[in-house]
Amino acid sequence: MIGLTKQQITRQDFVDNEIYELINRLLPTNKKIEWNIEIIGEIREFIRKEIIKQRIMDEDDFYSFIEC
Repeated sequence: MIGLTKQQITRQDFVDNEIYELINRLLPTNKKIEWNIEIIGEIREFIRKEIIKQRIMDEDDFYSFIEC
């Protein structure tokens, strides 16, 4: 089975963490959301579609994944 490279996993972590931090920066300073990959994933998917549609970068460069 072929897996993701260390670089691809690092990129995934970076994207997910940046989205999580953005959500928390948008909230009042005394509020924070708990880590929720479903919420992060929904936002990531919207961003991914826009980046691909505008041809800013390809899907694999933005967020690599393995289809099951």
